[in-house]
Amino acid sequence: MRGLPLRIMRLAASLPEATPLCPAALLHLGNRAAVDQALSRLARSGDLMRICQGVYMRPIETRFGLRAPRVGMVLAALSELWGETIVPCGGAAANFLGLSKQIPVRAVYLTSGPSRRLHFGALAVELRHAPRWQLAAPHRKAGDVIRALAWLGPEEVEDSLEAVLPTLSEEDRDELTAARAVMPIWMAEQVSVHLFHG
Repeated sequence: MRGLPLRIMRLAASLPEATPLCPAALLHLGNRAAVDQALSRLARSGDLMRICQGVYMRPIETRFGLRAPRVGMVLAALSELWGETIVPCGGAAANFLGLSKQIPVRAVYLTSGPSRRLHFGALAVELRHAPRWQLAAPHRKAGDVIRALAWLGPEEVEDSLEAVLPTLSEEDRDELTAARAVMPIWMAEQVSVHLFHG
């Protein structure tokens, strides 16, 4: 490996796990066409992973060989890069809260940005555009409750709230109370009833 690909790989090696490498941020190393070509070549050879269009990352070396960067770290990096909220889908939230025994078969996350697919070697991760209310309280337990209830639907909201509310801290309850303003009516009504009259 020589020239531009080597310079890109040296830079990649100096960066923390899950740091996005985007063509526009590498123009100090070469012109756009050359950078695009070098990134494509590095992805084909397995030196870099093409996570999605225009975003590459360095695979991580372990004693068992190369692995993809951790999904959680990649999503946090992309969330910052794109200025989007990215959170686990409602099925994963319901499972995490103990409201469902179903384990989601596919890795699906909700985003405030456009829907797209990310590739981590053999694993594909789906980002699905979601309405603003489903992205409330990102990375907070109150937000997990909202996404779980959205996934479970109106028929299960009452039983689910009875199961989950006792596990919430005062802060979680306050966040859930505040989020009623953006919830659909069927959810906001039940949350109000259970929080204030439960």
